[in-house]
Amino acid sequence: MLFGRLRVLPVWLPVLLAVAAPGPAAAQDIVLGASVQLTGPVANTGRYYRDAYQFAIDKINAAGGVTIAGQSHQLALKLYDNQSDVNLSVRQYTQLVSQDKVNLLLGPFASNFALADSAVSEKYKIPMVQGGGASDQIFARGFKYIFGTLAPASNYFGSTIDMLKLLKPVPKTVALLYADDAFDVSVVEGTRPKLKQAGLDVVVDERYSTNATDFNTLLSQIKSKNADVVLMAGHETEILNFVRQARSLAVAPRLYAFTVGVPSEDFRKALGKDADYAFGMTAWLPSPALKDRWFGDAQQFAAAYKARFGYDPDYHAASGVADVEALVQAMENANSIEPQKVRDALAKIHFDSLYGPIAFSAHGQIDLPQVVIQVQGDKLVEIYAGKGLVTPPKYPMPAWNAR
Repeated sequence: MLFGRLRVLPVWLPVLLAVAAPGPAAAQDIVLGASVQLTGPVANTGRYYRDAYQFAIDKINAAGGVTIAGQSHQLALKLYDNQSDVNLSVRQYTQLVSQDKVNLLLGPFASNFALADSAVSEKYKIPMVQGGGASDQIFARGFKYIFGTLAPASNYFGSTIDMLKLLKPVPKTVALLYADDAFDVSVVEGTRPKLKQAGLDVVVDERYSTNATDFNTLLSQIKSKNADVVLMAGHETEILNFVRQARSLAVAPRLYAFTVGVPSEDFRKALGKDADYAFGMTAWLPSPALKDRWFGDAQQFAAAYKARFGYDPDYHAASGVADVEALVQAMENANSIEPQKVRDALAKIHFDSLYGPIAFSAHGQIDLPQVVIQVQGDKLVEIYAGKGLVTPPKYPMPAWNAR
């Protein structure tokens, strides 16, 4: 058998201690299973989910755990490292449900992983809540057991395009770059018609290989076509390479914006001053207005998260916490851990989290607006949130030798 030969060791060991509940019997732990990228090319983002899942579980357990039928249950986490390998991730999720017998599933990072792994949850009819995959493809298959806390990828650049209309001088030409994975393809498929509607001329529209390291040819095209704006959908390491090579080749459009990276403290540290002027997006900022049953509010959560892990959370971490909270709320609403009942409760759920209001569409995905942000010096600044400019953007971006 396949799993008789597969040697998979959990990098983050699950806590599986029974906790005594009121009454004569001890409550059984509820085990949540997940596979995330702890090593490999996207491990830097994968750790957000490992840390967020464990942090949320610890916080909920400290508050009394999950109450079902009047009895308190503690949560435990069974987590594997998929090593940034989609095929390994699928095997690990199969092991989680068929051999480890976890109760419910949390998701991986990245849309191509969520796209493949959700087929396991659907096959075994075990609900999966994931905040790592936003591709529209994940939710277009009529699956009933996958729920996502990231907004549709097809609208990721929607707020950015709206902001472009408010800039002076108004940009006219756009270079559109994207990696060849499920998320980035969904982003661009949704972005093209929005650019056309906004009257912007796409002068470069190029797909590149995931984990690409050489962007010199694409940068030469951007320069020769005199693109005012670069919109890039890719992974953080790709975007780091792109910015470094843009500086090396002295390619400086009026504005560049990225789907990932900019909200991350590590991204800004990696680039230093070269991160200045970069635009990005996020569905979450640590606002005290986002109230939460377990953490108080998003600002308190962010402070506690940094104190524990030594780095600031971004929307990946916040969505990961919301995934755990959604499963807990659904179990309590259903008054059961039976997968079908939890699934039905998820489909009807509506509650406030530190990430924002959680309510899934008929397809299983939530829809939160993207806030446009920009690196300005050593600060990350909110620029546009759908109702005009919040803060004046640093625009146009100067030449590299003029900074």
